[in-house]
This record gives sequence, C-alpha cells and structure tokens, in this order.
Amino acid sequence: MVKLIIDKKEVEVEEGTTILEAAKKLGIEIPHICYDERLEPTGSCRLCLVETNGVLVTSCTYPVREGMEVVTENERTNTARRKAIELMLSDHDVECITCEKSGSCLLEKYAYELGVKPAHKEKHVYPIFKNELFSLDKNRCILCGKCVQVCKDIQQCNVLDFAYRGMNTRISTPFNREFKASGCVFCGNCLSVCPTGAIVENNRKGKGREWELKKTETVCPYCGVGCSITLHTRDNRIVKVSSSESSLNEGWLCVKGRFGFDFVNSEERLKKPLIRENGVFREATWDEALSYVASRLKEIIKDHGSDAVGGFASAKCTNEENYLFQKFMRCAVGTNSVDHCARLCHAPTVVGLAKAFGSGAMTNTIEELENAECIFIIGSNTTETQPVTALRIKRAKAKGAKLIVVDPRKTELAELADLYLQINPGSDIALINAIMAVILKKGLEDKRFIEQRAEGFEALRAHLLSLDLGDALRITGVKREEIERAAELYAGSRRSSIVYCMGITQHICGTENVLALADLAMLCGMVGKESTGVNPLRGQCNVQGACDMGALPEFFTGYQKTDDEKAVEKFEMAWGTKLSRTRGLSIEEVIHGAEAGEIKALYVMGENPVISDPNSERTIRALKSLALLVVQDIFLTETAELADVVLPAACFAEKEGAFTNTERRVQRLRKAIEPPGEAKEDWRIICDLSSRMGYGMSYKNAEEIMQEIASLTPSYNGISYERIAIKGLQWPCPSKEHPGTRYLHKDGFSRGKGRFYCVNHRDPAELVDEDYPFILSTGRVLYHFHTGTMSRKSRGINEIFPGAIVEINPEDANRLLIGEGDRIRITSRRGSVVANARITERVREGMMFMPFHFREAPANRLTNDVLDEEAKTPEYKISAVRIEKCY
Repeated sequence: MVKLIIDKKEVEVEEGTTILEAAKKLGIEIPHICYDERLEPTGSCRLCLVETNGVLVTSCTYPVREGMEVVTENERTNTARRKAIELMLSDHDVECITCEKSGSCLLEKYAYELGVKPAHKEKHVYPIFKNELFSLDKNRCILCGKCVQVCKDIQQCNVLDFAYRGMNTRISTPFNREFKASGCVFCGNCLSVCPTGAIVENNRKGKGREWELKKTETVCPYCGVGCSITLHTRDNRIVKVSSSESSLNEGWLCVKGRFGFDFVNSEERLKKPLIRENGVFREATWDEALSYVASRLKEIIKDHGSDAVGGFASAKCTNEENYLFQKFMRCAVGTNSVDHCARLCHAPTVVGLAKAFGSGAMTNTIEELENAECIFIIGSNTTETQPVTALRIKRAKAKGAKLIVVDPRKTELAELADLYLQINPGSDIALINAIMAVILKKGLEDKRFIEQRAEGFEALRAHLLSLDLGDALRITGVKREEIERAAELYAGSRRSSIVYCMGITQHICGTENVLALADLAMLCGMVGKESTGVNPLRGQCNVQGACDMGALPEFFTGYQKTDDEKAVEKFEMAWGTKLSRTRGLSIEEVIHGAEAGEIKALYVMGENPVISDPNSERTIRALKSLALLVVQDIFLTETAELADVVLPAACFAEKEGAFTNTERRVQRLRKAIEPPGEAKEDWRIICDLSSRMGYGMSYKNAEEIMQEIASLTPSYNGISYERIAIKGLQWPCPSKEHPGTRYLHKDGFSRGKGRFYCVNHRDPAELVDEDYPFILSTGRVLYHFHTGTMSRKSRGINEIFPGAIVEINPEDANRLLIGEGDRIRITSRRGSVVANARITERVREGMMFMPFHFREAPANRLTNDVLDEEAKTPEYKISAVRIEKCY
C-alpha cells in the first residue's frame, strides 16, 4: 500500500494505482476525455494534467508513489487544460446546436467549465462516413483514440485505426473501405465510448436532445447473456440504446443489443385481438376473444379431457408470466402438457447435469471465464450466439489462457484457438471419451477429487481404458496428437472451464453428450471452484427462467418434480386445487399428438413453432388439424397466421418483471413505454383467461407474482424486486439474507456426490447416402435471433444480413459448378428450400451450414424431428441433404 496527499487530503491505495484512480477514491473529479477505466490509459487528451513536485503529469497514466503530494487544480493546470481544449476545438465542427451529443458531450462540458471558446479558422471538411447502423463524422472527431482501443483490445476486430499523419490524422477503416467490407461486426461499442458526436446512431438523429430523453434501466431481450441496457425514449418510442459501464456486461453490447429494437415501435405490431371467421381474421374486443377461447377450451376439456390441451410457454416472456402460464395449464386446464423452447435446445443440459451433479444449470459465471487458464469450447459459436460472453473469452486468451475449440465448422474462436479440432458432425462422445482415456493413461486425473466427491469412477475407468483410440480417430476425423494435446491442456491447467451450446445438445445423444462433459470435468476436479465448471450457454433472454418457473412438463418451479407426490401436494395446497398426476407431453410430443388427433387444442405464448420446430411441414399439418389454436404474441407470426384466435401482447419494453440469464442471475425488467393499441402484458391476459375458465388468478402487479414464486421455490426464496434492483442475484438464493451463489457445487454436489456415467458413441439418426450426400447443420448468425420475429424488423440489421444463405465448401462448390451468391436448392427427406450460396472454408467438404431465421427459406423444413430419448430434443444438427443449382 502507498500513502499520498491529494489536494491536502491523505489517501492510501495499492501500489500501481494511478493518481486519477486515487483521486476518485477521495471523491475528487479530475477532468478527462480519453480515459476509460475499461481501457488501457493513454494520456492522449492531456486534460487530466495535475501538478506534483512542480511538474505537470497525466494523472490517468502516472502511478502513485509513497509521500507524493498532488494538486489537481490550480492556475497552471487550468491553463494547460484550456490549451488542450483549444487544440481540440481548432479542427472541430462546433455546430453544437445540431449535434446529437449535445448535453452529454465531454468536449462541450469541459469547454464550458473552462471558459474556452472555439477559434474561427479554416478547418478540415471530411465527408460523413455512413453505414447501415451508425455514422462516423470525422469533422467532430478529436482523435482521443478510444474507438480504436475498443475495436482492437475489447472487440478484437481491428477495424478502426489512425490514418495519415500530422494535421491530416484521422480515424479510418483499412484503406477507407466500407465498414461491412472491413470486418466490422457493428457492435457499436466504438460509438458508446466516443466522447463527442463523431460516432452516432442513424436512428437517433433528429429524435430529441439528450436531456429530453427518458432513461429506463432494463435487460436485453435477445440472447441469454442478460446484458443490462438503458432504453432512451421519447414520445413512447425508443430513440437509442446504451449500457452502463458499471453493469455486468461492463457497458459492452452486440449489434442486436444496441441496434435491434425497431421491432418495438413497428407498425406491424398486433394492436387488437383477432378471431378467425370464414377463413379470415377480424378484429374483436378483449371480452369477446377471451370469452370465446374460454368457452372453446371448456368444450374440448369436457369432450376429450384436460390432456387433449397443450400449452407452449416462452423464453422471451418474464419469469412471472411463465410461472402464471404453467399455473394456468395445471390449475385451470388440468394438464402437465406445458413446455417451451428449452426443449428444442438445452433440455439435455437440464437432464444430463441434473443426473451427474444434481442441478441442470451453468455452474459458473460469465465473468469467471476471463480468469480461466484453459477454456474448452465445444459445439458453441460463441462470438455469434453470445457475443458479449465471447469478449470475456477473448480477454482470457489475451491474458494467456489456452483455448481449445471443437466444432465441425471453423468459427471465429477456432481461428484464435491454441488447438482447433474440426471433428466430424456427431462424434462428440468419441472425442471426449478419447480425451479422458488419454488423461487416465497419463495419470492426469484428480485422484483426490474423485475419491472425495464422485462415485462410479471404477466403472468409468474400465470403460474408457477398454476403448480403442484408433476407433475414436476414425469416428472423429482428428489426429492422435491433437487428442493428446487437448488432454494435456485441459487436465494440466489449474482452472479449466468447459463451454458448450447446441452443437452438443441438439443430437439424439444430446443428454449423453452432456454426461460425457460432466465426466471430463469431474475427472480433472474442474467443478466447484472459480473459473472452472461445465457452462452451457443458454440461447434466449429467459430460457433459464422459463425452466426455473416450471414451464416444463416434468417440473414445477425450481425443478420440483411433477411425479413427486410431496411436491404435488405442496402445490395443491398453495394453489387450492387438485393437480394432475399424468405425465405431460413435450413440444414435439404435443405436435405429434395433434397430428394423431390426440391433442385438440394448443395455447401458444410467444413461440413460433412453424419456424423453430424441426420438420416444419409436419408441424404445419399438425397445427392445422387442431380444433383450437390460440396464439399470444407481439406480431402476426407464421404460427399466428394459422391460429383461430390471436391475442396481442406487450413486449419486453412495455412491462415489469424479471429475466434469469444463462448464469442463473435473476434481473429486473422495467417498463419504459406503453404497449401499442390494446395490447396487454402476458400475465394480465393469462389471469383474465384463467378467471373465465373458473380458476381465479388476481395480482396487483408483477412484483406480487414474484413474491408467490419465491414462497414456493426454494432456490428463489431470497429473491425479491428490492434485492435484484441493481445487478440481480444468482440462484440458489435460499433466504433473504443469502448473497446468491456465484458458482455451484463448492462444498458438495446437489445430489451428494457427483456421478460418473459411461456413454458410448452413437451414429446420428440420419446418415449420408447416394441420394443425400451432404450433412446439413443449422444454427444462428450474429445479426439475427431465433425465428427472426424481432431482429428482422430492425431495418439496419436486415440490410446488413438480408436473407437466407447456405455455406458450402469451395471444393464441393467447384464440383457442382456453384458460384458465390448462386441460388441453390437444398433438399432433405422432409422438404426443400432455396437459398443463396456462400462459398467458404468454414465448413469442411461434404458439410453445409444454414441459419434458421428466414421464413422465405425455412431451414427447419429440412431438419429431422427424431428425438433424444430422455430429453426429447430434436436432432437439428445433422440432416442428410442434396443440393442443386437453380437455373
């Protein structure tokens, strides 16, 4: 520790602290423009000059010393600061009255405080550099370099840099190319650190001055990271989106989280209930629509029983709404057939990790990834599906962490990896077993951990040592030395973390894939401590919360089993009604049941199975066969187009509630604007419908619903709106005094001891043959989300990535005479679609990749609806297809 004097006040700080940081500890503000605590200080603006021992130094870069005396403001410092401001203004467009940044511009602030007026002299006049989402006005740039730092050190894209020299220096893309041609991912993080109006959102222009905008802190509605965002609104419209530096995501966002909000104020939003009559929709009153739904459901239940009705909840709705939805299905309808899209992605995680560890959730935090010594990423294209999580991984790599990436497709992180294993699709178990066998043969396992905290090891050991490594090499397509290197890197590090996503779960052996990863972690003692664990990255903003809330056929809230009589009796007493003991159906089982005539009615809240479910033609036939289809959503989706009744719902920005992110963090969602027309919050719709069904549900607000959730859910007992107001809490949080749980299984597993499972490679359900010689894998792209309902309504994003593509290897393209951008038809045993060819070495020969966001080329028309036997998740990742050029 070092003691020093700042403005006659003594302060003690750690050695290596800068003067500016020490001053902040005393509450002394030193003017600065180029400084950002998230970035390496450069001292380039010279505004933070202070005096020490008669010398002016830049306080953001100058380290403290024992006994140092510092003066932060006197005539000398102010003169130097005025000169610095004058130099910035000398070549700066000072049209502050028309600048969007006026009111929050640091240059404007300090020029005003220091009394500096702009010099009237000839200045550079540069053309405005505009792209689909933001504009770069070099006439307003002061060359602080923060945008360059963010692009280079945080996002690691290296798109922006200083160009030219002397008075002609300016910020530029490589060779002044368009952003889209320069490798830009349009995260807008450069925009977020710009201290002036040099980089500004296109949509923000002319929509209001900074002081006219209302700010609402809430949570991003896209992926499962759960980034904190601030909605800046005026006249009931979102003007722009930002994020606080003190948030869990440190203020960084991705392209969707910063620019993907045109959908909120879209003219296409549903505004009134719709009822289908004579094959067409007509507008209806809420009373008419809900009375009709209630009467039809009662008729179907009377004639066919409660289990003839299914319900799909939503990973895009709040915890409170998912809780009420499953309560409605179980109490008002009387069935356990309630499910949501977790079934299509991470149900194997819930099942597999619960079997191995006792809890089916991410074991550690996103932040901890930054301090891992080794990160093993398998089946996760993290930079596109969870871009802000990927920033932590990139930072870990910059700190020296070893990065192993396993994926049939060469992702961005694969390019950065110390070891990239381009395995054959569907060969994950063979690879993981081979890695574990090498670990055992080299004696790298954690014997103490295994002895004290796990069971079933001897069976696993015998199983692994009986395997032929040659078989693994043949099945996976990787080399022996690569497997050995992976084993050494993972087992040889003190803190190794496993990260995976749907490349692991969306297989017929998805649950077994997860069990294999759990085996690997326990074998090396990489569970129950910081920066380790088994970390599934959840795909949607509240898919974790929807699972937690019991929007699953086999669970009540907090994973209390519906076949546990004590749990059933507990909820019967709390809810005041008799509950069904019959096993509920999963999403695909409901769809198949509808096709078979066993399911007569379906209530869908915020899901779009026509686009998201596999074998979509079968899904459409099943939905059309229903006696009643009710869809509650914000748009007339492809599923809503088939409905008998459509109910208009409020979106995330128009309601209160909570989301639970991928790391089990429960966070507050806050209302920023009013919903359009007569649209209502989902929870209010559910309560009204339930009352009409004869089961009364009445709540004053969303907070009251959360109180009920906490009272019935042990892992949420300590959760309240007051406690999650700022940064949220991670479950388990069993009491009001509990601080939440950063990482799981510290002192023991939820099930007692962790259990090893022996799993074997299984071939995919569908293999290539002469008729269908290619393997197709589906997934997301950076610019779009899930079924495209939200992101495709955002104009700038849609301009950057306007339509469906299919990736094909150059060798395959040459053989089939396919060129870049050619229209090609992809056909599976279930259907065909047409998309534009993208020729790339990201996919290996014989493999293709296609995103599933596009209704005009729905990839899930091709995918296989064969299911994982335990988790009931479809095998999206492997479908046999053929391709032909369209002429």
